[in-house]
Amino acid sequence: MKFTSIALTAVSASIALAQPHVHGHNHVHKHKRDVTETAWAPGPTAYKYVLNGKEISAQEVCEGLKDNELKFVDGQDPGVCSTSSSAPSTTAQPTTTTTTTTTSSAAESWSKPAEFYQSPGSSGWASPSAAPSSWGAPAQPSGGSSSNGATGLDADFPDGQLDCSTFPSAYGAVPVSYLGMSGWSGLQAVSIAGGFVNHIVTGVSGDSCSEGSMCSYACPPGFQKSQWPSTQGATGQSVGGLSCQGGKLHLTNPGLSTKLCIPGVGGVQATNKASSVVSICRTDYPGTESETIPVELQPGQTDALAVPDAATYYEWQGQSTSAQYYLNPIGTPKEKGCQWGTPGQPYGNYAPINFGVGAKDGKTWLSIFQNSPTTNAQYQGTVEIQGNLSGTCKYSNGQYCGVTGCNSQGCTVSFPSGVPPIYCIHAC
Repeated sequence: MKFTSIALTAVSASIALAQPHVHGHNHVHKHKRDVTETAWAPGPTAYKYVLNGKEISAQEVCEGLKDNELKFVDGQDPGVCSTSSSAPSTTAQPTTTTTTTTTSSAAESWSKPAEFYQSPGSSGWASPSAAPSSWGAPAQPSGGSSSNGATGLDADFPDGQLDCSTFPSAYGAVPVSYLGMSGWSGLQAVSIAGGFVNHIVTGVSGDSCSEGSMCSYACPPGFQKSQWPSTQGATGQSVGGLSCQGGKLHLTNPGLSTKLCIPGVGGVQATNKASSVVSICRTDYPGTESETIPVELQPGQTDALAVPDAATYYEWQGQSTSAQYYLNPIGTPKEKGCQWGTPGQPYGNYAPINFGVGAKDGKTWLSIFQNSPTTNAQYQGTVEIQGNLSGTCKYSNGQYCGVTGCNSQGCTVSFPSGVPPIYCIHAC
C-alpha cells in the first residue's frame, strides 16, 4: 500500500526574532511550523498526518482541528474527520515529490530575521531572566493611576478589578475590532498540568475573553504588550496577555510592568513613500502568533515599529526573542492584511516580505527577508533600511542586497547609535 503524508501546521505553535529569523550569528526557531508533503502514487493510498516532522493519529488531527489548534498546510482536508475510524484510503494520481521542513533551521549568512534567539553561552544573544510572575498571581500596582482615573499608556492596570468583558482601552490597549473578538488581538483558552500549558484552544471571530482564557491585546505603534505568564506551552507553544480568572482581568507579568504597554527601543520607524496605504503587521507574540498587531501607514506617513529589548522581553524556553512584522502589498488596509490569510493571496501570513527587529546591549538589529517557504511571491516595490547602519540592506525586484551582494532570501544590518533607522517603503 502506498502512503501520502498530509502536512499540518500548529495554529498556536511557538516561534522565537517573530517567525524567528535573525542575523547571522543567531540560531533561529520557526513559528507556525509548516511541514510539506511527500508524493502520492497510483493505487490505494492511506494517509499519514504529520506535524512538525512527527506522525500523529487521525484522532489527534480531529481534536486539533476542532479546537482550532491545527490546520492543513495546503488548506485541503482529505476527510480525516468524516469517519470515527482510521484515516481514509483513496486512489490518487502521481505527482512530483517535494519534501520540506521549516520547524527549525540554522541562520544563514543573510540572516532571516524573525522572533530570534540565541542559545545561552553562545556569542550572540544572552539569556537574561525577565523573572515574570507566576500565572495569575495577584499583583498590587503601586503608584500611578487607579481604575477611576486611567490615563491610557501612563495608567497602571487595576489588577483583578475589571470584568473580563471590558476591553482595557483606558489603559493603553488598542482594540483590533476587525478580528471580531471584542477588541482582543488573540484569545487562548488554556489548561494547565504539571506546571505547563498542555492544551490550548485558539479563539476565532465571535469569541470573547472568558473564564480560563489568556486575552492578548495590541498596543500603539512603538509600544508592545508587557503581559505574559511564566507558565508556557508544554511543547514550545507561547501564550500571552491578561488572564481571565473569577470573571476579572489579571496581570500575568507585573514584575516587568504594571502598565499594559511598554515602549520598544532603538527608535526604529517605517515610512510610506507609496501613493496608497501600507499595512505592516506584527506577530502577536507571545500569544497566538498570528500577524494581528497593526501599523497602518497612509501615503507620506511615518510611524514607529516596536523593537523588544532582549534583556527584558519574552524568552522562549530561556532564550531571548525579538519581533517579526509582515509587509503587505501596497494598497492593503490593516483589516485585510493584519489577520490570518489564505493560500494564493499575498496578505497576512502570506505577505511577501517580513521585517525582523531586536536589540541587545544597546545595539539594534534590523532585517528584511522573504517570507519563505510560506510564499515565493515578490513584493511590488522597494524597501530600504536607512540610517547610521553597519552596512546596507535593500529589497528591489526580488533581490535583497547588502554589502556582500544580492540574494533572493534577505539581508540584515545593525544600528549601534546615532540617527534612528527607518524602513523606507517604495520609491526610497
